[in-house]
Amino acid sequence: MNSETPVTPRERLRQQLTQQIATGALIPGAPLPSERALAAEYSMSRASVREVVQGLVADDLIETTQGGRSRCANLLQSHLSLPVATESSLALQLEVMEARALLEGEAAYYCALRATDAQLAALDAEYQAMQQRSRGQSTLHKAKADLTFHMMIAESSHHLLVISFSQLFYARYFNAIHGALSSTLKRYGRYPDGIAQQHGRIHRAIQARNPEQARLEASEHILYTRRLLETA
Repeated sequence: MNSETPVTPRERLRQQLTQQIATGALIPGAPLPSERALAAEYSMSRASVREVVQGLVADDLIETTQGGRSRCANLLQSHLSLPVATESSLALQLEVMEARALLEGEAAYYCALRATDAQLAALDAEYQAMQQRSRGQSTLHKAKADLTFHMMIAESSHHLLVISFSQLFYARYFNAIHGALSSTLKRYGRYPDGIAQQHGRIHRAIQARNPEQARLEASEHILYTRRLLETA
């Protein structure tokens, strides 16, 4: 006789949402499916769905805004206070590049290993669009396009800490990243050919699901830019 207590729809929903958040299937900032959709999927009332969501809010896994959708919380945000820099100095830019080399290497590794086919297709579409958008645009637009590509890689890694830290790190140090690109462009008068080629190698390694090569290419890409900056 099976003595296990059946899992209720409410508990099953709680477990599923918790697992999806913990594995990065639902990334920080992503909206939850609507109450109506969850109620239909789990054969529950919308009131019961709301109770589950409120429980996850109490656990700091989900955040809600009045009149807005419930979204997955960034679990590091309340625990991580990145230092405040008054200006984007060369020393800070170099340190940011060193951190990016580590962070983006791991993001690319896990993206190649864990990304879904749909995520790889979306990343490919963004990569192709980035090639077109980079022509004739300002340094600011180039920096934003570059970070969009790298952030998509991180968010496809299914690694909660990589995703959460990447979101906070890129938001906090965007000015330093933009400053590093501006300095490089001023020196060479254009976007260095090596950077675009490196983006291509990162992209091909991820699409081939070669995690070790993806890590190597992503890390070298950032260190290459750092060397350009250091010798400027």
